[in-house]
Amino acid sequence: MEMEYDFAFFGEMFFRTFSLWWVILPAIFLGLVVGAIPGFSAANTIIILLPMTLAMDPEIGLTFMVALYASSRMGAGIPAILVNIPGTAGAAATPLDGYPMTKNGRGQQALAMSFTASIAGGLLTTVIALFSLPWLSQIAYYLHSVEMIVIMFFGISLIATIAAKDTLKGLIAGFFGLMIGFIGTDVVYETPRGTFGFLELYDKVPLIPALVGLFAVSEAFAIIENRSIVSENGLSTMKKSSWAKTFEGVRIAGTKWWHIIWNSLIGLIIGVVPGAGAAIASFVAYQQSKTFSKTPELYGTGHVEGLIAPESANNGVTSGTLVPLLVIGIPGGATAAIMLVVLQFHGVTVGPDLFMTSPELAFGPFMAMAVTYALMIIMVLPLARYMSNITVVSTVYMAPIIIAFTLVGSFVPRAYLFDMNLALIFGVIGYVARKTGYHVAAILIGVILGPLMETYFLRALRMSEGDIMVIFSSSIGNTLWVFLIISMALPYIIEKRRNKDVTIVTND
Repeated sequence: MEMEYDFAFFGEMFFRTFSLWWVILPAIFLGLVVGAIPGFSAANTIIILLPMTLAMDPEIGLTFMVALYASSRMGAGIPAILVNIPGTAGAAATPLDGYPMTKNGRGQQALAMSFTASIAGGLLTTVIALFSLPWLSQIAYYLHSVEMIVIMFFGISLIATIAAKDTLKGLIAGFFGLMIGFIGTDVVYETPRGTFGFLELYDKVPLIPALVGLFAVSEAFAIIENRSIVSENGLSTMKKSSWAKTFEGVRIAGTKWWHIIWNSLIGLIIGVVPGAGAAIASFVAYQQSKTFSKTPELYGTGHVEGLIAPESANNGVTSGTLVPLLVIGIPGGATAAIMLVVLQFHGVTVGPDLFMTSPELAFGPFMAMAVTYALMIIMVLPLARYMSNITVVSTVYMAPIIIAFTLVGSFVPRAYLFDMNLALIFGVIGYVARKTGYHVAAILIGVILGPLMETYFLRALRMSEGDIMVIFSSSIGNTLWVFLIISMALPYIIEKRRNKDVTIVTND
């Protein structure tokens, strides 16, 4: 596919897109709100507003949807950091280090770091996607079921990383999550497994009730035992809150610029693969960040890199999902699929010809995303100081509010009362896990990635007529297997060398 890049055209398009600020600003505000509410997402919000977007000019409608999509991705990280509630599965890795920062009274800096990483990662990958569309579009042709199996293992190997502190409990939690993830009908013969006769479980365990139950409801049960979410030392730190704290968070994130770049690129590449999604990107980014860190023991305690990695990656996904939609006509996710519906409604044929016949519609969504991230620098960063104050509210009021909002969020995606009960059940499971030293993140990784890995694995087996060695049949896949083994072995090698050096110094 040949594309000629005219920088004058891009300059004109930038100012043309910027003139649509009256569409972008409300979309940013709406996206932040729906992203922060568990159960709501850009996809189901756009579906609700579909009649309005269909009535708009296609360029304006696409700009609105793209702005809402990008801002909702950032909004999902806000409750994840402040109250341990990931707004979406893409933010499931964010609380691992974001929430410990909040409990230590550093919620304002954590939000500022998250916003900076999200904006920088999203803006960078959008610009890269804009100028490398012909090459990025080829990734979807090379990453098939075999390669995706290995990518899934990168995410699932995070269970082993989490299990480093207590191997047995970590692995038990991970395998328990995988078993829950396999509940439902199998992808080949549609045979029910572990559904206990509930029709509501035939289509797998719904993700949102599991997500908010394990993280939010269990956290609400746990925090009611204390006066506040924030520790006593954290409260004294928060009393010194000022604008300087926000700028400090921005500065700290800025010092990790290389970390933001390579993690956002992970998100971009995974985002290009249709169906992969932000959850996989954030888990893979977190796992890789910890693997190659000089201080892996700090992850999970409120480490800066542990917060920046998933936030950079899940915002890098946003531009990646648009690539297969606009270049080859295959939506990369639910939101992109709705955009395809809007374009088809207006008689727009998506594919390589779109870049020649209607370049303003082909390149417009990427430009709209770039402008959105640029405007969010002004709109969102100042909010960090005020949003963090929610954590000083007494748990007597906070816990019931969290449970109420999360139960409503559990109901929204499928409108089943069953899902609200399921969220409470997962809340009890999560609470027991916390009290007995099992990591709820390991359970959640299994719930999210288990069914996806099964789907890709069975698809590969069907194509190879049952030959299990198909997982080693791809040169790209084999390369990824090597990288996976290296990333799994590296922490143990580094730890062994570190202990050896300590022993030598002690003996001296």
